[in-house]
Amino acid sequence: MLLSHRARLFELWRIAATYRIDTHLSLEEMPQLQPIARLIRLHPAAWGKKHQPNAIKYALEDMGTLFLKLGQLLSTRRDLVPPEIIEQLVQLQDKVKLFDADVAIAQIQHPKHGLGQPINTLFSRFDVKPLAAASIAQVHTAALHDGREVVVKVVRPDIRATIVSDFELLRELAGWASARIEAARAVHIIDIVEDYRQVMLNELDLTLEADNTTQMRNNFLGSALMYVPEVYDAAKNVMVMERIQGVPISQVEVFDKLGYDRATLAEKGLTIFFTQVFRDNFFHADMHPGNVFVETPPVKDLYDDTAKLGHEPRYIGLDCAIMGTLSRDDQLVVARMLLAVMNNNFTAVADIVSRAGWIPPNADKHALMRDMKRTVGPMLQKSINDIDFAGVLMQILDIARRHHMSIPPQLMLLLKTLVHVEGLGRDLYPELDIWSLAKPILSGWIKEQLDPVRNLQQLRQQLPELLLSTTDIPKLLDQGLQSLATQGSRQDSQLREIQQIRADMLNDRRRDWLALSGFAIFIAIATQVGWFAPVFYLLAIVVVVWRVLA
Repeated sequence: MLLSHRARLFELWRIAATYRIDTHLSLEEMPQLQPIARLIRLHPAAWGKKHQPNAIKYALEDMGTLFLKLGQLLSTRRDLVPPEIIEQLVQLQDKVKLFDADVAIAQIQHPKHGLGQPINTLFSRFDVKPLAAASIAQVHTAALHDGREVVVKVVRPDIRATIVSDFELLRELAGWASARIEAARAVHIIDIVEDYRQVMLNELDLTLEADNTTQMRNNFLGSALMYVPEVYDAAKNVMVMERIQGVPISQVEVFDKLGYDRATLAEKGLTIFFTQVFRDNFFHADMHPGNVFVETPPVKDLYDDTAKLGHEPRYIGLDCAIMGTLSRDDQLVVARMLLAVMNNNFTAVADIVSRAGWIPPNADKHALMRDMKRTVGPMLQKSINDIDFAGVLMQILDIARRHHMSIPPQLMLLLKTLVHVEGLGRDLYPELDIWSLAKPILSGWIKEQLDPVRNLQQLRQQLPELLLSTTDIPKLLDQGLQSLATQGSRQDSQLREIQQIRADMLNDRRRDWLALSGFAIFIAIATQVGWFAPVFYLLAIVVVVWRVLA
């Protein structure tokens, strides 16, 4: 029940009122927000307060990590959020409220969750002034004793309890929505909340992020598309990694100053996304601008017209805490769906969705095809600047609701990432043609997956394991026969129980008719016999009691 979270709800209400975030809402354009604005103004914390600059940013910081993440997602949606609010949300990417350096040092030196050594032993220099602060952690610069420049990432203290509490509230809301809204059931909203809860809790363990970073680094070793820094050391609350030279993807004026081709950068970014999803099946699922950097010359040379990087600029892979994967079947389904959409073949889209088991067997595939063509078809001739991915996504979810479509939670994580990518591309190079770029990538990947020579090679590699597994065939056959025998006896027992239930129901029905007939007869007699009537009324009551107790 939401009432069990009333303390947290009252706290969120108080924070919203303290910063008067109602004064930042465009109520004329979004009248549906009027009730929320009135509720905020009713709180005593709002009385006497006026419009405050940066109130949205400060309120989301006070509300906690989950709300910071929401702000980071919205910071890429300039098509959905007013510019004055975007300016505040952008600051949440790397300018979140700092925590004290002494706390960070204590976290680093902690014997169990930190690196377990004095700060001077670990580093020849540790800069107490943070380089950046984000929703989960704070970053300090430092130097190792061998001279290597590093960054030290330290988890914010005492945020786990708030995250757990907020997800309990979010799960209640998801349960409420799932019980009442078909679209929420179609996307498995409860499963999505549970999955994202685990993802967020995993993000608090920097050893997992270190493993993810190392895996992505290995995936892109020697790549001209992306460079992933090396991790030198990690514990649950601390990670030490190579320091890189770069700027966030949002600083397009720096790219213009350095003469970088924005169109090429945008194409590289989209190529990286599809490469991660289909080649590696290991994609970055938290691609807000604070996590996406591009290589530059050293900072001291950044605005020197003669400064050169020495090679084509690459993306820099950072903050690999939230990573997504798809099953091989889902990969094939997604790739084939996207390719069918790009070929304007919506009949194939409906067939693919049906074969994947995402719609009921009796669903109207022709109606689904028409809806998809009407919704997605107009996107195909547009550049990224003209495509409202968020709007299209909402229309797709509406189609899912109408056709009782079931969308896997991991696919929803992929769609969320695609919305991030679209927001980044919109800022970097609005004329990007994502379809012409994506089509050869997807076609090549599908051909590779279906290549008979490749499949035979995989079969040859798996042959020893398959041959070894044949030794289990007699055991599996015996277990199967035993299972069938057990299932048969269970079915016999269930059949006898059903027959007994049927017999009991027939007996109950007979008793009902007897009791009803007796009750009616005794009442009818009682109305005719005069002073003997109480006796027959009593008999009628006895019949009712007999039926109740029988």
